[in-house]
Amino acid sequence: MAEGQARVTQRLGFRTRSPVPVATLIHGALEEARQRTLDLVALLSDADVETAHSALMSPLVWDLAHIAAYEDLWLVHRHGREPLLHPEWAAMYDAFETPRAVRGDLPLLDRGEALAYLAQVRERALEVLARSGPAEVHEMVLRHEQQHDETMLQAIELARLDSPPGLEPVPRPAAPGGHTGLEAVDVPAGRCSIGAPAGRFGFDNERPRHHVELPAFRIGRTPITNATFLTFTEGGGYQRREWWSDEGWSWKEDYDITHPGQWAAAPDGWRRWRVDGWAPLHPDEPVVHVSWFEADALARSLGARLPTEVEWEKAATWDQETRTARRYPWGDERPAPGGGRANLDHTGLGPMPAGALPAGASPCGALGMLGDVWEWTASDFAPYRGFVAHPYPEYSEVFFGPDYKVLRGGSWATRARVATPCFRNWDLPQRRQIFSGVRLAWDA
Repeated sequence: MAEGQARVTQRLGFRTRSPVPVATLIHGALEEARQRTLDLVALLSDADVETAHSALMSPLVWDLAHIAAYEDLWLVHRHGREPLLHPEWAAMYDAFETPRAVRGDLPLLDRGEALAYLAQVRERALEVLARSGPAEVHEMVLRHEQQHDETMLQAIELARLDSPPGLEPVPRPAAPGGHTGLEAVDVPAGRCSIGAPAGRFGFDNERPRHHVELPAFRIGRTPITNATFLTFTEGGGYQRREWWSDEGWSWKEDYDITHPGQWAAAPDGWRRWRVDGWAPLHPDEPVVHVSWFEADALARSLGARLPTEVEWEKAATWDQETRTARRYPWGDERPAPGGGRANLDHTGLGPMPAGALPAGASPCGALGMLGDVWEWTASDFAPYRGFVAHPYPEYSEVFFGPDYKVLRGGSWATRARVATPCFRNWDLPQRRQIFSGVRLAWDA
């Protein structure tokens, strides 16, 4: 019995040796995630929450109701075998059936109705948990809500809402200096393990774990900083046709792109809008809100390239001495808020200076590979050989193909539970709504 409890606990993402019953741990984690969701909108007006601020993002109230609908579908209906609380809302709050561009035109629930829906579904879900016990689907639903918290923070920042989210920021460390994103570390040639291991929770696109042989390469010690990207911007980077792909140049011209998203020129220098308001552009922080097209153009301008996602994961996890992949860049211990290894969990309210957390170094010496900014890779979003859709094709399978590029690593707004070196994010190459930056690579 104890061994069975340990296996379930590990698969659901909890410490294997915890003496607390799994159901209790799941209950607490669900409640903590829900409080974080509510905190994000607590200081915003009803109009802020209910308005579609951008065609790229949902109204925040849609995300709230979608979180409820998803939890009702999987924890109450599928796991608990209870009828849906509101089957008439299923299509409107289905992410695949209702794309972002149309969500602002729908007769959505208002803020009060969405919050009531969340509370009613949670009550039902906890009743099922007490009756039927925990299952892997609980971890999926928990991480789903945490992923939507990051999406909501993207919407809040892009909309430039006056009120910051109801989160307490942690102090940002001073810039250590000496990091521009152009410094490289060596990754030796050889075999490595890629993907989520068996016996631990992972999304379908992270499986199966497999071995890959790679030639030697070099990868940036840190992501590219604002100062380095500013040199590209002010040095004609957005005018030099030879540095852009055909698709990237067309996108840049069509939308008059001249600098990264959320930047603005001011008489006293460049500024950047952060989730907590305007601030001078910090030269040592990783650049954020750049598209794949911009990341690719920057790399070309420097005689570099974007890493493949396999190169990225090897640099983040592969221990050359033990010939094993670490669970996290620094080891097996999950990152903790304020733990000094990774800027995650919303607490930084933005990227920290590059290289500020040396305790988070990967085996090859790369820094900041989890947290701060998502990092574009050169890879199209494609299945690993042996992929099996689980638990539904719309999570990953429908997005496979050359239209989407993979991002790795997580951002300051990614919850620690979600941010693993195996996690694969993806988006269209023209998108800049994600907290996305760039890390360079070079052939050895």
